[in-house]
Amino acid sequence: MVYLLDDENPSLIPHPQQADENGMVAVSDTLGVHRLIAAYKKGIFPWMRMEQEPNFWCWFSPDPRMVLRPENLKVSRSLQKAVRSKKFEIRVDQNFSEVMRSCANSPRPDQESTWIEADMIKDYKKLHQMGIAHSIEAYLENERIGGLYGLALGKMFFGESMFHTVPEASKVCLYQLSEISKTYGIALIDCQAHTPHLEKMGASEISRSEFSENLSRLLEQSESVVPWSDLSESSNLAG
Repeated sequence: MVYLLDDENPSLIPHPQQADENGMVAVSDTLGVHRLIAAYKKGIFPWMRMEQEPNFWCWFSPDPRMVLRPENLKVSRSLQKAVRSKKFEIRVDQNFSEVMRSCANSPRPDQESTWIEADMIKDYKKLHQMGIAHSIEAYLENERIGGLYGLALGKMFFGESMFHTVPEASKVCLYQLSEISKTYGIALIDCQAHTPHLEKMGASEISRSEFSENLSRLLEQSESVVPWSDLSESSNLAG
């Protein structure tokens, strides 16, 4: 059974175990910051709009779930070389909306179109302004050539998407996220669904029930353990 979410009660989210065989839990006409926060805390996220009318947003909780433990990140020789060379300037939260737009415009072989639409960018920008959504960005000669974004709550980072226009740029951003995570206590990076690329970088699948158990433990406090505002003031972190 797939639920139609009530716009008058945006924080009312069904249990992820009620997802169908494809992982879809619910549909909704709108997103909204309160609904997004409530959903992520339950391990549910919006993935795409229905192509047919009424074009509802679809909310998912995949089983199994792809996750990356920061200490398990696999650093290839090429990534190690990129990090050591410091050819990329890494910034935090400098151009959040533009990172989302770049992710939306980035071609993906396994997808015909993007799920990142204008109203999604608008609501995630509000989450960014609330100090919940964050971006890590790579620059080369002051040109943004890679980045990733997601939500940070408690000891979790819910990764959403990343892009690059120069080889290794997005990987350096993920490397920086793992370093930030190890420094400040983020224990788990949510990668949502399996891809060969993420698997090569050290991510692995766990069951939905195990993921939910992690959420209850790692989200005991809602505020992120990372001082994102301090990091955003640093001109260059690494890479």
